[in-house]
Amino acid sequence: MRLATTLNKPLNSYQDKILRRSRCFGEIFHFIKVFAKHKSKTKNQRPKTKFMKNFRELIESDGIYVFDGAMGTRLYEKGIYINRSYDELNLIAKDLVREVHEEYVKAGAEIIQTNTFSANYNKLQQFGLDSQLREINLSAVRIAREAADDKVFVAGTIGPLGLRIEPYGPTSFEEAKTMFKQQAEALLEGGIDLFVLETFSDLSEIQQAINAVKEISDLPVVAQIAIQMDGNTVFGATPEIFTKRLEDWGADVIGLNCSVGPALFLTALEKMREVTTKKLSAQPNAGLPRDVQGRQMYMCSPEYMAEFSRRFIQVGASFIGGCCGTTPAHIKLLSDAIRSVSPRQTAQVFIKQPATVKELKPEDVSVIPLAERSNWGNKIANGKFVTSVEVLPPKGCDAEKTLASIKLLKDAGVDAVNVPDGPRAQTRMSAQATSVLIEREIGIEAVLHYCCRDRNLLGMMSDLLGAAALDLRNLLIITGDPPKMGPYPDATAVFDIDAIGLTNMVNRLNHGLDLGNNPIGKPTSFSIGVGVNPGAVNLEEEIKRFEWKVEAGAEYAITQPVFDTEQLRSFLDKISHVRIPIIAGIWPLVSFRNAEFLHNEVPGVNVTQEILERMRKASEISKEAARDEGIAIARESLSEVRDVIAGVQVSAPFGNVKYALQVFDVLDEFKARRETANVS
Repeated sequence: MRLATTLNKPLNSYQDKILRRSRCFGEIFHFIKVFAKHKSKTKNQRPKTKFMKNFRELIESDGIYVFDGAMGTRLYEKGIYINRSYDELNLIAKDLVREVHEEYVKAGAEIIQTNTFSANYNKLQQFGLDSQLREINLSAVRIAREAADDKVFVAGTIGPLGLRIEPYGPTSFEEAKTMFKQQAEALLEGGIDLFVLETFSDLSEIQQAINAVKEISDLPVVAQIAIQMDGNTVFGATPEIFTKRLEDWGADVIGLNCSVGPALFLTALEKMREVTTKKLSAQPNAGLPRDVQGRQMYMCSPEYMAEFSRRFIQVGASFIGGCCGTTPAHIKLLSDAIRSVSPRQTAQVFIKQPATVKELKPEDVSVIPLAERSNWGNKIANGKFVTSVEVLPPKGCDAEKTLASIKLLKDAGVDAVNVPDGPRAQTRMSAQATSVLIEREIGIEAVLHYCCRDRNLLGMMSDLLGAAALDLRNLLIITGDPPKMGPYPDATAVFDIDAIGLTNMVNRLNHGLDLGNNPIGKPTSFSIGVGVNPGAVNLEEEIKRFEWKVEAGAEYAITQPVFDTEQLRSFLDKISHVRIPIIAGIWPLVSFRNAEFLHNEVPGVNVTQEILERMRKASEISKEAARDEGIAIARESLSEVRDVIAGVQVSAPFGNVKYALQVFDVLDEFKARRETANVS
């Protein structure tokens, strides 16, 4: 029976019995083999090679040492498919995992890593294995110890959690640290010699991993970052920056692993060496994978990897191994190459003293006060009532009619135009492009709605920097409606982060930092607005998210359409402890059908029974009567909450801004401006 078949298909009771028996015999056979090997050594009295029991001795020595290669690559080659948990194999296929370790020891590896890259709570939970976290990690260490046979070091491997942590995700730093600590405690209990934190891209995440390990152990920590084709992390952190950060956080060895091949590693290692005196490590992939007849193949030969290992030594790397695509054949030639260059001597490398690294933090960056960012921000900062109208971008590429209607708003004295970003997953002109046209052609400020649905982190960063360069200053940050709500339900939704994470990103841009905490030079000057829903079904969760948005840097909020004014007042009381200026969304209804739709099909919008009844009666009279009744209801709603809000956003029904302007008549200051401008 092939092991791959056993692992991927359900077993009947007879097959299960045979498999368990075969595993038992396999373990007995392995014990006999180890015992015989030990007896042979004792009998022949061969001197044992001196083995440093403390990994810190290696770090403090002048030697070059060899890590192992890819565990997953070898398991896949042995028939274990990628649709299962490789960490579970530590419990159900111990011999197979041990066999891979032994291959690398035989090839010359002096440090082998446990098969625990994904053995954390979050990733194991996806396979229903979270309750076996401790057993999986303990077993992994035992298996590696058996293969090491007191000849090589065993490193406890910890990888990323597989979720986003603050400031760009819902998982807090403390929660992340707790999950890392849970795995680290199990590895430590198993008896590892060191920790290897590998394949991290988010510096905030690896910081929590280091903190977790440091809180429970004084074992050495090797911290390794995954870089992209440009030599930086996916979040844009340069080698100089992440090296210095890892050193500050207490990593004993700083390195790179995974993602790309040896050539890009070489350039990054050169930059890393310039800013640290810490020992460096390098475990590249065997190049980038290529599609060969439907299979992803790593094309770097063992000879090529061996040649680059010599170059790694020349730029100061002390610990060298391999990641995805590397095999015992790669490690064998790599090990031979290292010993041929210098059996146990490091290359003489000139170290630049990292006295100052200007890129590590913005210098002379002053955050622009809200009152100085825009007219909109100035009025909010100074407690003046703001008025705005929401106008949808045009459906095509001709914005002439939209701009003509917006000119009426400027003439009437409205402070700003709110430009939605693909509301209800509809396809319209870019909200950013529309906002630029509005400000340049009409001369009224735009409040750009910006959602997380359509763009990944890199796209968002590019958009926001572009918006700043185009002098767009006012943002309303929202998560965005899912595509299934619109005419293209099969469109892909990205949602790399939600509105909380995006608020964090924009706030950092205002402080001169990108999403990887790297300086961008001149800071942006966005007025940061967020959405809030007083009528949320789960009000407790809505308030919690609002608290996080304020903590992330929100400076004002705009509500969902308000039809229940008592509900809004009650909500404002509940958020008084984190109160920022609240702008009420007011939506003039145009018909009973419109009211029914909003009440029943738009999440978070609550149209009271009284208003529904008023709209029903008016709609029975005529369309005009229904429209007038809707405007009257909107005026009443605005009047009832005027004393507790910082401004109002009125939606223009069907793009008709004249109806929106009529709502403002209840505002004395606005009415005076309208009369002066003679706008009907």
